[in-house]
Amino acid sequence: MSDKKEILVALAGNPNSGKTSLFNKLVGANQKVGNWSGVTVEKYEGVTTHGGFNIRVIDLPGTYSLTTYSPEEIITRKFLVEEKPDVVINVVDATNLERNFYLTTQLIDIRANLVVALNMFDEVTSQKTIIDIDQLERLLGAHMIPTSTVNGSGIESLLEHIVDLYTGKIEVKRNKMNFSQHLEEYIEQLVKVLSTDAELCSNYYPRWLAIKLLVNDKDVYKLVRDNPVWIKVNVILSEVINKFNLEFNSDPELMLKEERHAFIRGAIKETVIRAPKIKKTTTEIIDSILINRVTGLPIFVFFMWAIFQITFQLGEIPMHWIESFFTWLGDYSMTVIPAGIARSVIVDGIIAGVGGVIVFLPNIMILFLALAFLEGTGYMARAAFVIDKVMHKFGLHGKSFIPMVTGFGCSVPAFMTTRTLKNRSDRITTMLIIPFMSCGAKFPVYVLIAGTFFEQSMAGNILFGIYLFGVLIALISAKLLKTVVFHGDSEPFVMELPPYRMPSVNTLFFQMWHKAALYLKKAGTIILFASVLIWLASNYPVSTDIEKYYEDQITKTEFNTQLDEEAKNYAISEFKRNEHAEQIEYSVVGRIGHFIAPIVKPLGFDWRLGVSLITGIAAKEIVVSTMGTIYSLGDVDEHSSALRERLLSSPSNTKPVALAFMVFVLLYLPCFASTIVFYKEAASWKWTLFFGLYTTGIAWVMAFLVYNISGLFL
Repeated sequence: MSDKKEILVALAGNPNSGKTSLFNKLVGANQKVGNWSGVTVEKYEGVTTHGGFNIRVIDLPGTYSLTTYSPEEIITRKFLVEEKPDVVINVVDATNLERNFYLTTQLIDIRANLVVALNMFDEVTSQKTIIDIDQLERLLGAHMIPTSTVNGSGIESLLEHIVDLYTGKIEVKRNKMNFSQHLEEYIEQLVKVLSTDAELCSNYYPRWLAIKLLVNDKDVYKLVRDNPVWIKVNVILSEVINKFNLEFNSDPELMLKEERHAFIRGAIKETVIRAPKIKKTTTEIIDSILINRVTGLPIFVFFMWAIFQITFQLGEIPMHWIESFFTWLGDYSMTVIPAGIARSVIVDGIIAGVGGVIVFLPNIMILFLALAFLEGTGYMARAAFVIDKVMHKFGLHGKSFIPMVTGFGCSVPAFMTTRTLKNRSDRITTMLIIPFMSCGAKFPVYVLIAGTFFEQSMAGNILFGIYLFGVLIALISAKLLKTVVFHGDSEPFVMELPPYRMPSVNTLFFQMWHKAALYLKKAGTIILFASVLIWLASNYPVSTDIEKYYEDQITKTEFNTQLDEEAKNYAISEFKRNEHAEQIEYSVVGRIGHFIAPIVKPLGFDWRLGVSLITGIAAKEIVVSTMGTIYSLGDVDEHSSALRERLLSSPSNTKPVALAFMVFVLLYLPCFASTIVFYKEAASWKWTLFFGLYTTGIAWVMAFLVYNISGLFL
């Protein structure tokens, strides 16, 4: 028994096993989210108390095995093997034991202090399935606890087992995964040799090392090769591989996989009794419609359309509340802060810039809540299945659709998700088209432009059309790239379709708030810094000639006896407005804008829109705050948005320009962070340069076509 009062617990399990829901049940609101070191995969950690102990729970990324193939698998295995948590909770979907137990057999290999949470046990009961838990414990060598995050059953028992295992009140069940005689002989040979290296075996279980060497695990190979014991190990491995080729016409990796599955099937056959199937399950009935070859695709398109309609319509009301608050805050700051540079920085730079981004928070929260709901119910996996046939027509497959969908949230994790694609050409192609799947950071720009230039009843349709246009450009680009740049067939697509489930409200809102918190963090750091920088660039240098000219005009107006007071105030206001406009043109921002004006002029953009696109390379939200800085000139009607009013007041800003601008934002180079991650994943400056030129080139061409074609009708 340890004197330490903190227990480190790791949750490991397949995707769709209810692992994150169980994590939320265990720790409640006492959780924090970050990233695993060196990668963008999210890290969920929480603390709960039980039996006088602080239990620190780490929700490891969902994974099907402990290979080192995907980032999730690497993180999960590294933590389990190297950090050696006090207790490992293996969360399994009790309605799909055969699929989930493959990971369980690998957790047995590393001799984890294992407790298996038979999750979703309420569904097992409703299906009238009987599981002999005692026999299952004996076969797998692990404590089994039936749990349900729907009704909360088993949570207390799980916490009791964690504490009792740690304190030694109950023994850790141990079992090893027994393979066939030939495999066991080779494993034992390797174990004997590996055991002679005391330092190696003090950190790693020798049987696990032996099994991983037999399956040609590159990380374990490297680990053992750096030790003196490698010479003897290599001799045995060469002998084993030769024998398998000669005697079995196979390899150890394939045989180990087959025997794991055979063991699992045998264990389930011995312990699980399923009720006779009389009628179709609810999942089968729903799937007959949602993944039907005729109705599947139209339903998917309808769901996407409905999400964007709801996002825009519901988000409009809280948007006005937030906008009114920042208007009040700006006006209040004007009264309490003395006139000068400090007031201008705070009001025109910080409040206008950050407020112009935060105003879109309700829309983003609604969008992420809707996407989390689709994923939690199991529909997102069906969407990939439905889209698979379409993807094949464009040279890719359904597996590429997962990172593309992830790209709707952020390109950074979407690029990381492409690691699941074995074929390099598929990976690079998918990465090149991910930016066309509009990320959440571009959403505020669409809401602003669509809401300014189109009626509210049309804005949702425009929004949906922009997202759909991005998908179409992505697919056409994929076909072009696979035809011209890359060649060869894509991999076959296989994906598990989980049963339909109603996700818990807590899980949905946690995911929504987590994404919103990241958005707010970005608004408070990168966007805040960029807003101040853009304010400086748009206010300096100052032209003394322009300043003197308008001072003279204002002075003449003030002493003009032919004008009444109202006319004087109006004229002075116009002079100040014009002076501000000319000073911005004279500033760094204005000079950059005029420099690129010939490039963006064929798209209908003036220099102001051109500048906002350049700043958007840092982060797409900054497009909005840049506009807020550049267009915040003079007084506007107190009942309307200053930024929307200024956009509409420019004669060059028309509906065709608005559509072309949204298309350019949709398609051009994503943010700086995404570009860096693209380089890391592609491991090539050549592809990174092509990435920047290709996305921006496509954006210019498409915006040009949209501007000129829509100009014929609007």
